[in-house]
Amino acid sequence: MGRGRAKAKQTKVARELKYGTHDIDLERLRRELGSGDEPAPEVEADDPADGPVGR
Repeated sequence: MGRGRAKAKQTKVARELKYGTHDIDLERLRRELGSGDEPAPEVEADDPADGPVGR
């Protein structure tokens, strides 16, 4: 007994996180993640004609 208030508060917080509207600054998020206007570098696939590597 005595867990009722704690559980009710956890439920309230969980509902706010799930259904609440959050103001998100997308430009700031882009800058923090480093996803600017620069294209991502292309990764070259291994050419099977080169033969096995490390043998």
